[in-house]
Amino acid sequence: MTAAAPSPPLRPRALQAGDLVVIASLSGPLIAQYEPNVQKTVGVLEHMGFRPRRAPLLEVGRSHWWSAAEPAEIAAELNGLLRDPEVRAIIANDGGQTAFGYLDLIDLEAIRTDPKPILGYSDISLLHLALYARTGLVGFHADMATPGFGDGWQSAPPPRRAELETLYSQLLTGTDAIGALPGGPSWECWRPGRAEGPLIGGVINRIALVQATRFAVPLEWFDGAVLFWEEMGGLNSYVWSYLHVLRHAGILDLISGMVVGIPREIAGLESPDASPTLAEIVLDVLGDRDIPVLGNVQFGHAGPNLPMPVGIRARLDAQQRTLSLLEPAVRPPAAPTAADVARFSP
Repeated sequence: MTAAAPSPPLRPRALQAGDLVVIASLSGPLIAQYEPNVQKTVGVLEHMGFRPRRAPLLEVGRSHWWSAAEPAEIAAELNGLLRDPEVRAIIANDGGQTAFGYLDLIDLEAIRTDPKPILGYSDISLLHLALYARTGLVGFHADMATPGFGDGWQSAPPPRRAELETLYSQLLTGTDAIGALPGGPSWECWRPGRAEGPLIGGVINRIALVQATRFAVPLEWFDGAVLFWEEMGGLNSYVWSYLHVLRHAGILDLISGMVVGIPREIAGLESPDASPTLAEIVLDVLGDRDIPVLGNVQFGHAGPNLPMPVGIRARLDAQQRTLSLLEPAVRPPAAPTAADVARFSP
């Protein structure tokens, strides 16, 4: 018997004014030149009405190899935040190459008991996918501190920044569906059609890699899902290979639609006359699968990020270039029921 995807997924409690939001190093270290970005993020969160705090590992000069600390230290700090009832949301400072080292150390029972929004992308995609697979937790594939709130938001035109602040406030505090995400001129229809299903995705290399572990999202959960992905760095041929991994895994045979983020710093895709284009790569791998594809959407490394909450149902109309969130990402501020906790308990 196959397991159906969680419906509804495990939603965190909606945030309220004055709630404590912690910025934490969940992967890479804080480099000295980005300390001002963290301070700017604090200002953004305060303006949104929250009470920001920095976790102890978020400190310039603290590092272990390419990480903020050893994986066990990062897991211990994260688990402390998950268990602390005062902490209502966790925002990753940056991405990196560390989350694989502590997926098996995360306190899943703390998540089931008191689910909280964890915001981030890049390496943080692993947390969203693994925790969704293990607990049903809605993952907030959204902006982080250093490259997002503290950078991209700061350089965005004032109307765009105001639009993002309203969107994120509604995402974290609102218990009604957001509806249509604000589109942009970069959005392109690569294959027309409509689709509706839960959002599942992240950085494509992390999707491919996590599916090779015991933290993989069950294959049947992709049935009818809207797959979203983006990528940074490497070669265009890598993207083609990752898509073929998803094809061989059976994922492309199950999804109902695909949303592709704007690529960044991928060799072979950087010039306007690149050949093949990203659209050509995607359609080559999809073959004759009748899957609508919306391309060049603003999420991931080319942000500022439109939020893509993992596990939340979305409606895609590629020809009209629209993407809508059909469910809230958070639930009313009440304790989870016994049924919520039991659904994903061993």
